[in-house]
Amino acid sequence: MKIMSNEMLIVSYRDALKSGKDKEWARILMNEIRRRGLKPIKN
Repeated sequence: MKIMSNEMLIVSYRDALKSGKDKEWARILMNEIRRRGLKPIKN
């Protein structure tokens, strides 16, 4: 995985969810988001 800023990580995760094709990539990104303690969904 390439190094991403927190913002890019969340944007990439949202794009992967929207496309619906990259389930494995979305899972990898979500693991990294959790590891960093971020919330991918806006409140």
